[in-house]
This record gives sequence, C-alpha cells and structure tokens, in this order.
Amino acid sequence: MDFLDALILGILQGITEFLPVSSSGHLVLGQKLLGINVPGNAFEVILHIGTLMSILVVFWPDIHRLLSDIKDYNTRTYIFTLLLGTTPAIIVGLSLKDQIALMFDNAHSVALALIVTGIILISSKWFLNKKSDLTLVKGFSIGLAQALAIIPGISRSGATICTGLMMGLSAEEAARFSFLLAIPAITGAGILTAMDIDQISLGMDVMAVGLLSSFLVGWAALKWLLNLLKTGKFHWFGVYCLLLGIIAAWI
Repeated sequence: MDFLDALILGILQGITEFLPVSSSGHLVLGQKLLGINVPGNAFEVILHIGTLMSILVVFWPDIHRLLSDIKDYNTRTYIFTLLLGTTPAIIVGLSLKDQIALMFDNAHSVALALIVTGIILISSKWFLNKKSDLTLVKGFSIGLAQALAIIPGISRSGATICTGLMMGLSAEEAARFSFLLAIPAITGAGILTAMDIDQISLGMDVMAVGLLSSFLVGWAALKWLLNLLKTGKFHWFGVYCLLLGIIAAWI
C-alpha cells in the first residue's frame, strides 16, 4: 500500500463512516478493486480512529455539556443509557472477534450485508417525524443494532439511526445518540485490535495519510449528514446500498 492507496481509502472511510452505507463494507470492496491485500484489519482501525476524531470535534458541545452537567439526574441517566447501549457491541466484539475478522476478507458476505443495510434504510422512510423521548429500553435496542453493525457491510450509523427512528425518536435525537454511542464503541474496538497486533506491516507515514484524510473528510461528511437528516431523505441511501450489494455480489 502506498500514499495514494492510503489517501483513497482514507477519503472512502471519511465519506462512508457517517453516511449510512457501511464504511467497513466499502473498505473491503475498495481494497479488492485497488488490488490491496493488507493482512488483518489494523489499517481499518486507524481509519476509524480518524473518523472518531471527527465525532469528537463535531459533537464536542454535547460532550462538554454532558461532562459539565454530570450532577444533573437527566444527564446521568443519558450517560448511563449510552453505557448500556455500548454493552451489546462489547459482548459481540469479544465473543465473535475471530469470526468477524474473517468477514473482512469475504467480499460476498459484505455484499449480502450491504443488501440488508439497504432494506433497513429504505424501511426508515415510514418512521420519520416522530418525537418520543429516549429511554433505557430504546438506548439498549439501538445498542443491539450497533452490535449487529460490527459485521462488515452493515452500516453502523444506518442501523443505529434507523432503530432510533423506528422507536419514535426524532431524526436529530437518533443521530445524536448514534454518534455519541460510537465513541466508546470505536475506542474499544481500536484498543482491542491494538492488543492483538504483533507487528504493523505499514509505515507510519502511510498510516498518517489514512488517519488525516479520514478525519478531515469524515468531519465534512458528518456535518453534511446532520443537515441532510432534516430533509427526510435518509432512506435514499438504502437504494444505493441495495444496488451496490447486488453489484458487489457479482464481482
């Protein structure tokens, strides 16, 4: 992998991490099309760290408010809901780590998962414009969707936001909870993967290119998605995922 490959994959990660089209699925297909074969998923984790930085920047006002108002009962309840929603991904990530790693090398399983993502996203069209409150049950249900999205090809943002919409949350609240929920999930996945890495086959300069490009592009993509959610056109990403999955199945 050279600088150009890292830049392309970083841009691809930045765009697809937040748009509900599965960044992991696109990375698997992107590496196949570019003829790149990087053992394991260490580079994918580097790119996810870049987009994690994007979340921290965009949602810093929310994070700061949660930390500043920690003594408030509603704030503590919200934080507990985030922690509760994180537990399914922890359990699935630890118990099925090896099986999930194998899926990153299987383009056809990614294609099937993209088709599933497409169906989920299209179905969200019928659950917009509701404004119920977030509860522990709803937060845990969104966490279950995040655990499912560990499978490459299942969009994390798509699965979690759609679940929030289906449970009656507004698009704004569903997105807010989804991306705040991503912070411990991505951090934990990075730490878990780092513990298993004996040696890194890529140079630090190549990884830096991937990290920086995924951060900058991810920042722009996240801001754009948050504005797009207000228009009610979220489900159109499902059409894209459905078509891509069908095409990828024939590659």
